Amino acid sequence: MVNITINNKEIQVPENFTILQAAETLNITIPTLCHLDLHDIKMVNKVASCRACVVEVEGRRNLAPSCSTPVYEGMKIKTDSLRAIRARRTMVELLISDHPKDCLVCLKNQECELQNIAHDLGVKKIRYEGEMSLFHSDKTSKAIYRDSSKCILCRRCETMCNEVQTVYALSGLDRGFDTVVGPAFHNKLKDTACTFCGQCVAVCPTGALVEVDNVPKVWRALEKKDKTVVVQVAPAVRVALGELFGLEPGTVVTGKMVSALKNLGFDYVFDTNFAADLTIMEEAHEMIERITNNKNLPILTSCCPAWVKFFEHQFPDLLDIPSTCKSPHEMFGAITKHYFAEKMGIKEEDMIVVSVMPCVAKKYEAERPELEYGGVKDVDIVITTRELGRMIKEAGINFLMLDDEDYDNPLGESTGAASIFGTTGGVIEAALRTAAVQLTGGTIDKVDFTEVRGMAGLREATVTIGDLTLNLAIANGLGNARTLLESIRQGKSNYHAIEIMACPGGCIGGGGQPYHHGDLEILEKRAAGIYAIDTQHKVRMSHENKAIQELYENFLGKPGGEKAHKLLHTTYFKREL
Repeated sequence: MVNITINNKEIQVPENFTILQAAETLNITIPTLCHLDLHDIKMVNKVASCRACVVEVEGRRNLAPSCSTPVYEGMKIKTDSLRAIRARRTMVELLISDHPKDCLVCLKNQECELQNIAHDLGVKKIRYEGEMSLFHSDKTSKAIYRDSSKCILCRRCETMCNEVQTVYALSGLDRGFDTVVGPAFHNKLKDTACTFCGQCVAVCPTGALVEVDNVPKVWRALEKKDKTVVVQVAPAVRVALGELFGLEPGTVVTGKMVSALKNLGFDYVFDTNFAADLTIMEEAHEMIERITNNKNLPILTSCCPAWVKFFEHQFPDLLDIPSTCKSPHEMFGAITKHYFAEKMGIKEEDMIVVSVMPCVAKKYEAERPELEYGGVKDVDIVITTRELGRMIKEAGINFLMLDDEDYDNPLGESTGAASIFGTTGGVIEAALRTAAVQLTGGTIDKVDFTEVRGMAGLREATVTIGDLTLNLAIANGLGNARTLLESIRQGKSNYHAIEIMACPGGCIGGGGQPYHHGDLEILEKRAAGIYAIDTQHKVRMSHENKAIQELYENFLGKPGGEKAHKLLHTTYFKREL
């Protein structure tokens, strides 16, 4: 511990603290822009490039960036001096001088940290004018739109991509006035190993990286009176959407969300949770088959498209171990167009399936050519939680005053097991519930496999089912996934099954969710909301979903059967780095 003075207040803090951390212990606000400290996912961005956090230190001639300056014994700091305030304002004015002024039409409008800090510092006019850095925008990806003219060189995206996700798709390029962060050799994102996980979007403080906006496509679809427009909603959306309307993170807004979607004009509002139960039927069958035959182990879950693209690029020698199951929303699309459409007497080509996802990568996934059947795409349009929030506001719907409504049937019926897909460890727990019943040939003593729960980025668990002991691993975040996959590649793994999610916390921390701005307690609250839905559900195991039972009886046949395999399973490909 060291003794320091901040704004004439004497305090003791750990010697490894920065000035910014020390100030936070006194609830002193110092504006930051490039700084981001996400200890829980081992990301600390301390490049100190923006200088918006400068403070005065006694005995030091120049101002010190508080985010990267360590404290020392006897240090005296002024965070609120006129000199520091003026310098911060000047730094932000200089950033704005080289920044586009299209805030009103930017997707980050009112979510932009540069915009917010300029407001807080009282920046009312642009004092510095002259030549601006201009870069070509990258519109080639189906998932992420990149406008480098709005890049402030904070390097948050680079830190997230390289140190946390270990994808290495972004880095600093060129020098001086031409400096920019982007793919090597100024390539397009679609031509790199980018997984479209969207975590760069989640941490970008400006509109330099945003999701591809599919809202106009949805409005156009809803205007087509000759089309039947079906919408499905992922489990993680219902515990995060409320944040966009001022509710506490983790608040379950399922009923109001369904009501809003019906008000927007969708013909049918269904639940991706139905397809999550369907996924478990196929994945548990596949898991049991592989474990029984001791073949292609460990089996890896395949619900996350960003993680799928990651192993196609980085671990093509292991393509035989992931489950061949499509992700739930793709399964849903296939069933909707080839079962529900037939049941309702609707032509496949006259049905449009819209997915509301917490994930940016789902936009890319829906465009994968193999995710179709008979020339018909499984899913037509994907929007994120944020985009749905924008649509509700655009339509002038008073979300908080909506009555709760139920999903339409039969594709709206689900179990508690499906709901926990939205958080890390949930997919493997849901699979264990059904696999345990099938392996023991009867009922099980417990439904909650708490051994696999938690928010740690990498964890192991051992579960005993009857006479069988299963070794499991769970990873969230692609850097943690790399650690697991390297152990498998080196023959050091004795796991039977592994769940991997690309985003920290799983889908609740997806790149399309409301921005958490570095507050990872938000993810914990969302996870709590997910588990609350599960525990309050009357039916908590996927195989007990009566709508799923009827689907197999009347249409699919049996899990792993010929028809199920054609509609619900997929293939993977080796991709270049």
